[in-house]
Amino acid sequence: MIEIVERNLRSFYEVPFNAYAACNPYVSPMKSDIHRFLSVDQNPLFESENDFTFFTAIKDGQPIGRITAHIHRASHALHDPDLAYFGFFDTVNDSDIADQLLFRAENWARGRGLKRICGNFNLTAMQQIGVQTQGFGNAPYTDMICGPSYLPDLLEENGYNRTFPMSTFELDLTAIEEAQMGSAEKQQALLEQGFQFVPITRRHLTERLEEARQILNESFADNPMFVPVTAEEFQFQAKEMKWIIDPRISCLLHYKGALAGVVIAIPDLNPFLKDTKSRFGWSTPWHFLMHRMKRKRAIVILQGVLPRFQSMGVNPMMLAHVMTQMKRAGYERAGGTWISESNHASLRQVEKAGGQPLHGLHLFQKELI
Repeated sequence: MIEIVERNLRSFYEVPFNAYAACNPYVSPMKSDIHRFLSVDQNPLFESENDFTFFTAIKDGQPIGRITAHIHRASHALHDPDLAYFGFFDTVNDSDIADQLLFRAENWARGRGLKRICGNFNLTAMQQIGVQTQGFGNAPYTDMICGPSYLPDLLEENGYNRTFPMSTFELDLTAIEEAQMGSAEKQQALLEQGFQFVPITRRHLTERLEEARQILNESFADNPMFVPVTAEEFQFQAKEMKWIIDPRISCLLHYKGALAGVVIAIPDLNPFLKDTKSRFGWSTPWHFLMHRMKRKRAIVILQGVLPRFQSMGVNPMMLAHVMTQMKRAGYERAGGTWISESNHASLRQVEKAGGQPLHGLHLFQKELI
């Protein structure tokens, strides 16, 4: 017998540890973060508990499948008022369990008069999105969605269609000479015009993150599905940044004292999460110290340039600066979160930098009849 329970945090968190083999590269968010994401009192994405719910499938006493369902009121106002979202779709390879979980999410959306449902969208302001469709077996970086190869099949069996193709990328820093990271002469010319790199340090983190949010909102305004991020949402997402940031590999760019661009990169936390099973315990500080001593991978989680500075070579200059700093700091590989296949400019820039595809992803959408 399969039991579907609603709003049970303990069982929801445990699903991937039961559903996926130890060799699967999936990495769970911290247990405390799962609880924050699913709390109306903490997650500013939601106005009330009517905005979201979550389900767990239990068989023989073990949680082995899960899904969330939610609405995004700001997205409804800007884009599609008839769209619901699902997220955290994780399950064993079992059609019955997938059917029941998807049915619950769809029914929740129908009960709110919505006409379509789409996912994964994983309950954060800068949403982790998509279902992995290529690159299975490649180890993900922090903030990358990862899943087994059968999840797309289970969704398609239930009438979902692939849409909005995306890719993540990885760069081998050891294979690149600093001279390949951009024209030093062009970078120097831009600096002489009045551009200035500003480090993102712990001391000024709150101020710098607010500047990064402003750049994010203006530079991404025309991107598909983008919703401006509030200060509260940004701080919610970046809550633990002061503990994990490496000031050497992130920067803001100012032009004559005004905002121009930003690159935020952080060390890849997934090895640490794997070692701690994504929960706090007595050994967590030791694991974190070991992670800081051994870290070799970093991920760019935000990169943006204000529109008036685009097409000036500013974006390649920032990326070259950050990659150079990563290499000097001892990082060997760098990842990048998803880029839509329709974003030709960003894809060209990654290709020029030597990035190789890591994962393919799609959103999966269904009409609710």
